[in-house]
Amino acid sequence: MNTPDLFLPGLKDKTAVITGAGGAICGAVARALADAGARVAIWDLSAAAAARQADGITRGGGAAVAIACDVTRRDDVERAAQETAAALGDVDILINGAGGSRKEATTSPDLPFFDIAVADLMNTVGLNYTGTVIPCQVIGRSFAARKRGVILNVASVGGVRPLTRAVGYSNAKAAVVSFTQWLAVHMAREYDPRIRVNALAPGFVLTDQNRFLLVDEKTGNPTDRGSQIVQQVPMGRYGEPGEMIGAALWLVSDAATYVTGAVVPVDGGLLASLGV
Repeated sequence: MNTPDLFLPGLKDKTAVITGAGGAICGAVARALADAGARVAIWDLSAAAAARQADGITRGGGAAVAIACDVTRRDDVERAAQETAAALGDVDILINGAGGSRKEATTSPDLPFFDIAVADLMNTVGLNYTGTVIPCQVIGRSFAARKRGVILNVASVGGVRPLTRAVGYSNAKAAVVSFTQWLAVHMAREYDPRIRVNALAPGFVLTDQNRFLLVDEKTGNPTDRGSQIVQQVPMGRYGEPGEMIGAALWLVSDAATYVTGAVVPVDGGLLASLGV
């Protein structure tokens, strides 16, 4: 995908932090931002994954740095923010993509809801919700001081309508949706209306984080749940990581200067369908 063909203003020469950018969706968004002329900081819990993404961007002529960061720890986020500013300058765009589902917080024939450990639920909430709030606090403080900045939180269709079985993930992403709307109002009214906060709500995109739910590990065929999901999606297929790029870049660009507090689904029509 040639990102400049999107003709989105306000991305060139901006500095963007993308958490979870070692993964499929945010990795694709990071590469697209670099293609559009932004400087990108690849934050990921895995130093190796961050380095792979940053290396790919720099080999393609883009500007990127890789920073290992645990977004659930404020001290780590503050350290990563300092390293980013030193390497790339003041941050203009924050994309919170760190998160994911966990098998231990998902019901199954072997794990009924009644046996899910609360600690496992809280770990999933911590990764998705706390891991969104802390970067918003740390980077958002600089946005408030400079009276500008854009935040994009990666939520999920599961945060708008809860997904069966995925109790921890659905609860966590619902919190991300609510937080996004709250923070959009808070930043606009308390600091500056030019500070925008929105959320992207991807539908089912096959990644390493949800593969255990959708693909049989032994056969490689779709699980019963995977087949059920595809049948429910009006477009009849999973999404691809690159298909999240257009909406993500629009929301952080100057083409969306009157958009804040929005939750934009990119889901093949799933939220629009009752499935009957």
